Amino acid sequence: MEGRVKAGWRKSSFSGSSTDEVCVEVAGLTGGVAMRDSKDPDGGRLSVSGDHFGRLLHRIQAGLLDRP
Repeated sequence: MEGRVKAGWRKSSFSGSSTDEVCVEVAGLTGGVAMRDSKDPDGGRLSVSGDHFGRLLHRIQAGLLDRP
């Protein structure tokens, strides 16, 4: 995967535009997806393959990662 993300970062429309909103932003990469914290855009980024990102989304949507 690419070391730098040049694609536009996106976040959910549900997160609002306030700077105190907690949100994860995503950007498409060749063969994968990069994720970062919207509060710290210059901080660390996590890059995963498209397959792994799909699995993560499935687990989130199924409620498998909800806090008790």
